[in-house]
Amino acid sequence: MSVFSRRLARLGSRAVLPVAAVGGLAGLSLAAPAVTAAAPAAAHLTSVRVVPAIGHPVLGKALTAPISTSQCQAQIGIECFSPMQYRVAYDLNPLYSRGITGAGRTIVIVDSFGSPTIAHDIQAFDQQWGFPDPDLQVMKFGNVPPFDPTDSTMVGWAEETTLDVEYAHSIAPGAKIVLAETPVAETEGTTGLPEMMNAEKSLIDSGIGDVITQSFGATENTFPGFASGNFSSLLDLRYAFKDAQAHRVTVLASSGDDGATDAESDGTTLYPFRVNSWPSSDPLVTSVGGTQLNLDNTGNRLSPDVVWNDARGSGGGGVSGVFARPAYQSLVAKQVGKKRGTPDISMSASTSGAAWIYTSFPGVSAGWHLVGGTSEASPIFSGIVALADQVARHRLGLINPGIYGLGALSRSGSSSFGIVDVTSGNNSFAGVTGFDAGPGYDLASGWGTIDAAKFVRELALLG
Repeated sequence: MSVFSRRLARLGSRAVLPVAAVGGLAGLSLAAPAVTAAAPAAAHLTSVRVVPAIGHPVLGKALTAPISTSQCQAQIGIECFSPMQYRVAYDLNPLYSRGITGAGRTIVIVDSFGSPTIAHDIQAFDQQWGFPDPDLQVMKFGNVPPFDPTDSTMVGWAEETTLDVEYAHSIAPGAKIVLAETPVAETEGTTGLPEMMNAEKSLIDSGIGDVITQSFGATENTFPGFASGNFSSLLDLRYAFKDAQAHRVTVLASSGDDGATDAESDGTTLYPFRVNSWPSSDPLVTSVGGTQLNLDNTGNRLSPDVVWNDARGSGGGGVSGVFARPAYQSLVAKQVGKKRGTPDISMSASTSGAAWIYTSFPGVSAGWHLVGGTSEASPIFSGIVALADQVARHRLGLINPGIYGLGALSRSGSSSFGIVDVTSGNNSFAGVTGFDAGPGYDLASGWGTIDAAKFVRELALLG
């Protein structure tokens, strides 16, 4: 299910939360009087009560403008980041200065239901940060029901949609965004996935899209037949990814927010042992895991990135129960064994270092909210791929062989190929022992994270 919705459902029974999940991502809702970016706001935020969206038709009151990282630390007790800080942290500004913005490329975002105010909200987001408005096209696949602000599932997906669109656009401001809205909420097992795969295949066959980002996933174990070793219910859904491979379209997916475990069929209970989720586990998909950044107010790193792991979630990672190790992972056979391992790469996802989004759809207070989770990491990385597509002047298709090649070249500790190793942290979560980060590839962060100015160039050359 949407990483956002799953965490919301699980947190919904708690009365007071330090952080709530919103939709398919982990998120913060600030139940405080509105403040401006310039206002100290400390008196307003000292009694913040964070309310989960699932089970609550209205989130806590949003802020009228984002506040700085240092203000968030003082007033909320976490770090918060803007897209401007990410541009510094991931070394994106040298690319923009050379006109590399994703121009001429298209990012496809797939979400159940979508958001009724996404066109307005992305404009407000752009105005805040001085970005150009995107070429945004919303396409409905099937009988997408009208938005119901009293339906917490729809509200969650609307927030997921907002995060996906705003952060894909913030990284690749020149790329076109196509938002594919589907009519059935993706949960666990196969529910909602046929509609999503049909939408993706339809777009691919129509020549629409260079990179697809998916901020959703279902635990492999929840697919019918898994326990008996019959994986057909999952394998029969791979047609969109095979089509993407044939058309050289890159497909990404969030690795999950529950570390080395994930949700059972009820969408809330976590398995008491290691599991993995699809589509992240698919060898035809690039799995994007989660890190926690430590930045100053301008985006400079104060310390190296670590694996995201806090009381509210952890970056997904582990080995598949369905797929054998693909050829491109032969270099890391020691880490993954005979199975497909995830993630491949990681980007910012921590709820203790959350990202600002702007929303105005009914069911939440209009304004600025904080969100996190690997639902954030995948759209961020989709922007990186769009930049590389522009440099290459063509679609890059399945980029995993390239990532693993660059990772192998970076094993000496050199970051000249754009891979930045993440060597600290783990993704143990909810009593399930996960995996430790270390030098080179690991099942907590993949190859680590990126220096975009170098990574985009190298990935384009390999493509």
